[in-house]
Amino acid sequence: MPQTPTEPESIDLEKPNAARVYDYYLGGNHNFAIDRQMAEEAIRMWPELPLIMQANRAFLRRAVQHCAEQGIRQFLDLGSGIPTVGNVHEVAQQAAPGARVVYVDTDPVAVAYSKNLLRDSPNASIIRADLCDPDAVLDSPEVADLLDLSQPVALMMVAVLHFVGDEARPYEIVAKYRDALAPGSFLVISHAAPEGRPDVASSHADLYRQRTATPMTMRPKADVKAFFEGFELLEPGVVPLPLWRPAAEADVDEHPERFTGLAGVGRKP
Repeated sequence: MPQTPTEPESIDLEKPNAARVYDYYLGGNHNFAIDRQMAEEAIRMWPELPLIMQANRAFLRRAVQHCAEQGIRQFLDLGSGIPTVGNVHEVAQQAAPGARVVYVDTDPVAVAYSKNLLRDSPNASIIRADLCDPDAVLDSPEVADLLDLSQPVALMMVAVLHFVGDEARPYEIVAKYRDALAPGSFLVISHAAPEGRPDVASSHADLYRQRTATPMTMRPKADVKAFFEGFELLEPGVVPLPLWRPAAEADVDEHPERFTGLAGVGRKP
């Protein structure tokens, strides 16, 4: 396991971290024993979890590819997590060399790893900030240096809004970002949902609520769709993760609803 470029004074090793647990699901090695313990507990409860996380990552790649094909050259990835293969900047810059990406996360481990990964990438950077404070994110020097908000941007909120509780007014947060974006910008969202596996969804959310500092709030399809207010939803709308523009029919499970994650992409008119 590679040495961790950490910020020791700001890392809580007593609690699992959602970003590091996600990294473990994806087969990464940027996680600690406490994260692996929780992940294994969750997998015993719900064996398909790693497949769900991989489907979410695959959606991110397809969405970034689509945005690049539509001429987007700027990406703002909120709640970006720990870098793994298939990051936004890798996909975007492969499709459109010169594409610029700013990652945003609150986890010091995710930020430290990302800084290490991006040290030789002049068109990508990361800031440690809370996505729930749009002004702090949008006014940051990193955003000012790399992104021109007068031009279209792809705003990535992939597998992160379910960690923003209702008390934080997530719809108002998304609206603030929307209002700061230029026409022609895209909003990319994936979100945990109870549909498909109601038998385990609530217990999985309870596990995050009890064990981490970032409780999970699963939302039904109508509530996820509401995040796209002010955007034109692209076809096929808000759908289970594997059904958002799959690369091939063979990539779609016989029961895609079991992935319990919803995905959608909208364009600001």
